[in-house]
Amino acid sequence: MPTYIWKGIDRKGKKEKGEIEADNAAVARQLLLRRGITVKSFKEKPKDISDYIPALQPKVKEREIVIFVRQFATMIDAGLPLVQCLEILQDQQDNPTFRRILRSIKKDVEEGSTLSDALKKHPKVFDVLFVNLVTAGEMGGILDVILNRLAAYIEKISKLKKKVKGAMTYPGIVVTVAVVVVAVILIYVIPVFAGLFRDAGSALPPLTLFVIGISEFAQSYFHWILLGIVLLVVGIGQIRRTKKGRDVTDRMLLRLPVFGMLLRKVAVARFSRTLGTMLSSGVPILDGLDIVAAASGNTVIEKALREVRSSIAEGRPVADPLQETKVFPPMVTHMIAVGESTGALDKMLHKIADFYDEEVDVAVDALTSLLEPLLIVFLGVTVGGLLIAMYLPIFQLADVVSRGA
Repeated sequence: MPTYIWKGIDRKGKKEKGEIEADNAAVARQLLLRRGITVKSFKEKPKDISDYIPALQPKVKEREIVIFVRQFATMIDAGLPLVQCLEILQDQQDNPTFRRILRSIKKDVEEGSTLSDALKKHPKVFDVLFVNLVTAGEMGGILDVILNRLAAYIEKISKLKKKVKGAMTYPGIVVTVAVVVVAVILIYVIPVFAGLFRDAGSALPPLTLFVIGISEFAQSYFHWILLGIVLLVVGIGQIRRTKKGRDVTDRMLLRLPVFGMLLRKVAVARFSRTLGTMLSSGVPILDGLDIVAAASGNTVIEKALREVRSSIAEGRPVADPLQETKVFPPMVTHMIAVGESTGALDKMLHKIADFYDEEVDVAVDALTSLLEPLLIVFLGVTVGGLLIAMYLPIFQLADVVSRGA
């Protein structure tokens, strides 16, 4: 749908300008006329290069979705018609990708589609959880309440993701810098020292010979080493795409020391938050478990949740099959059992999620505290070891000279 740039005068004689999207110029002019705008200047907006290349189009961020949902809920609560809400939100949206999606949703709703069906056509922005909660809100007549819950849920899940990413950013940067520094030393610095030592003609210490050998290997096979690293990364990615490969790697990740425990706590927090939000919004528990399993991000946890769903479908309570999976901690299953017996499972799940959010904070701090000294030792051993290896012959030569004097 093309965009048109216009300038005009409103009913009060005030000069106005802006942009409007419509099927064609005639429709755009008609829409402006309905708004009381007398058009003075009107032309089609030239297309940006990103309109032709999908990869260049900006992505819709979680923060933008949260703002959209919050504003949408406020408008619905104020009694504004659904189409008018979507039109207002579309007009004020700065992200062209999100604006185009909202325009498509508004058009579908105008043509008689439900909001949930319109959202379902854009799974990259509105996932299965989002769509199912909106469906529940529409059916129960509490769309504004559901939208507020969704906004709170997205904010907390986003915060959880940032914690984990933040924990891995620091060590990732340090290791990358260390590898680059070591590569520069091996390829450019050590060959200079090696040339000086050869000219001196003296016998070199074993450590120095070892480092010079590594340097010569790195120089000769640098491109092959680089290619090997790229192939390793691509190979791991390809393995992760297969069902068996994903199962094996996900199981290995959960068994990693410290980091595996962090991933497990993140999974528990996400499971509890998601299922609790769905149950409190009126989504049946079997449907909720289906969605939670698909959104778990780990095949081991997904498999466990699907087994739990099958057991519940046979009439068993939630806590027992959860405990049998050995994936969820005993405290979680006991709290869920209490929630079931008191008829407040959704509230108990939210309490579990809040508790494990704090546990993730503690685990992230512990991981950072553990990694910092390990990284310092790593840097000291690698860079320091290379420097010592190069200076050993100089110390040896200085000792010989002092003895001769």
